Amino acid sequence: MQQLLQGVNIFLVGMMGTGKTTVGQKLAQRLNYRFFDTDVLIERVAQRSINDIFATQGEETFRQLETEVISELAACTKSVIATGGGIILKPINWSYLHHGLIVWLDASVPILTKRLAKDKSRPLLQETDLNLKLHSLLEQRQSLYAQSDLQIIIDEHQTPDDIVEQILELVPTVIKPKLKISQEHN
Repeated sequence: MQQLLQGVNIFLVGMMGTGKTTVGQKLAQRLNYRFFDTDVLIERVAQRSINDIFATQGEETFRQLETEVISELAACTKSVIATGGGIILKPINWSYLHHGLIVWLDASVPILTKRLAKDKSRPLLQETDLNLKLHSLLEQRQSLYAQSDLQIIIDEHQTPDDIVEQILELVPTVIKPKLKISQEHN
């Protein structure tokens, strides 16, 4: 697989709650790649939590920091990068994502609702109706996520290891091995 990927980064995109961080860590281990989570890096750069950034500086400031972080990561190689769910909203971010293989982890709203029901740490979910908010976000983002190189549809019974296996099985369908061209000409 390393020979096929030739150091190309893998960017994991998808809604919050799809498991991008967990799957990303396991995928990086399997590939002997580094792992980065854009949300963790944004908190380090800003020296404050994402909730605090949203509360004090707003979503636009967060999105700008997100763009700065992804622009730096796009210059790396041999990395699996878990992105924030909204990274696909800014067209400039796509120019950075296209430096690698973009994998959309796609889970249904019922699965996401179940996973996120007790999560109070996400600024975009500070609404009373979690199900309605997730439907709204997915409706807004689905056509953008669909521009990914691979779509991995997640069911509630899959483990992160199952998802990693599925990604590894599908990578050869979008990355073709480079053919060695003979030096000899007749």
